[in-house]
Formats: sequence, structure tokens, C-alpha cells
Amino acid sequence: MARLRRFLVRPYRRAIVREFHRLYYGDAARTWGGGATRWLGHETQKCPLDLWVYQRLLVETRPDVIVETGTYAGGSALFLAMVLDGLGRGRVVTIDVEERAGRPQHPRIEYVHGSSSDADVAAHVLETVPREARVMVVLDSDHRREHVLAELEHYAPHVTVGCHLVVEDTNVNGNPVASDFGPGPHEAVTEFLARNPEFEVDRSCEQYLLTFNPGGYLRRVR
Repeated sequence: MARLRRFLVRPYRRAIVREFHRLYYGDAARTWGGGATRWLGHETQKCPLDLWVYQRLLVETRPDVIVETGTYAGGSALFLAMVLDGLGRGRVVTIDVEERAGRPQHPRIEYVHGSSSDADVAAHVLETVPREARVMVVLDSDHRREHVLAELEHYAPHVTVGCHLVVEDTNVNGNPVASDFGPGPHEAVTEFLARNPEFEVDRSCEQYLLTFNPGGYLRRVR
């Protein structure tokens, strides 16, 4: 009977998580968007549970360089830089097409202006990364599938074995929110993994049930 109860509970649990995800995401002005989520006053536009996962990954993998695409207001770059402060190592290189006033200044943050999918911009960023550096990548810019695939082509090969490549907002296009978005990060990840077996989905990063990046936390295993 206990085994049967566990079997019956799982679908309800998944349904509850999906509905809460839709509720949380849909009420963006009060939860994650429009300045609702901030780190030391700087907007992040992320789910706080994902930020908690990020700090765990940084402590466990201790990257020397984090390449972030999609700076926006700079709150997430500041969050990552301050966790690196606590570890006494590392820097964040963050890329955005828009130059924006008021972004936080921090000695571990380098801002790069340009498109993260542009080969020249990617080459400029990557040529500053020492060959022996431990590298983590976070993709959070244009979420259309083709743009994400271009980013994956440029940056994925530079992720260090044991470190993570995070493709954000895999929840859009009905996964389970924004069903009218069109092919996006989720579809890009599916295509990428089919031809890149050196990466696998790290489901331990979904431990808090609600994540904006379901199936998007990829660990390089070889």
C-alpha cells in the first residue's frame, strides 16, 4: 500500500509544482520581474531558489571565470561576484547588447558590450580566459532557440569538466509557462544534448522544486 500511495502522489506533486510555477511566474510584478527581486538593490530577474543553487554550485566547483550572457541591470553578476568574494577567487565576465547606467561596480565584474552570439565578441571574451582556468557559463540573454544554439556553439566547449553550463529560462514555451513564446532555451538544450554527450542534465539543481531552468543545469562530465 505504501508503494501504491507513493505512485499515486507523484503525479499530484508534479501538478502542484507546475501550477505554483505558473502562479509565481505569472505574477512577475510581485515576484521576480519589474524590480521585485533585487540583490543589494540591483534587479536580478531570477527566482531566488535558482540563486541559492548558484551559490551551491560555486562553492562546490570553485570556478575561476564565470561567463554570463545577458547582464540586464547587473544584479546577478553582482550576486555571483560576491559569492566569489567569499571564496576568495574568480571573476565574472558579463555580456549584453545594451549599455546601461547604474550597473554595480565590483572588482570581480567585467562588463562587455556586444551580442553574445557574435563570433567576434565571443572570441574577445574567451581569449582573456587562461587555458588552465576553471570555467562556468550562464546563458541568459535572447531566449530564442537559434540565439541560444549560437551561444552554446561558442561557449560550451570552454566549460571545464566538472563545472556547469546553465541555460536559463528553459521554462518558457509551455515548460510550463509562456506557452506562446515559440521555440526557446528548452528546445535548444534538447538539440544540443543530442549531439554533445559530454554534457548531462544535473537534476540535483532542481532540488527546490521551483526553478526557472528545468533541465537547463548542464554539467560537463567529460
